[in-house]
Amino acid sequence: MKTVAERMKGFWRKEEGIGTLEIILIIAVIIIIAFIFKNWIISLVNSLLGKADSKAEKIFD
Repeated sequence: MKTVAERMKGFWRKEEGIGTLEIILIIAVIIIIAFIFKNWIISLVNSLLGKADSKAEKIFD
């Protein structure tokens, strides 16, 4: 019976890396999630930039 360490070494040796299809699928999922939450992301960024702008004005005044 193989030990856990031997199994892990075997797994890492057999691993061939991420293929092109997997990378394309991951990018597609990220784009879909970004599209679904587009309005929320835009409002969050605008809010954060607004806060940063107001704090910068306080510092430089």
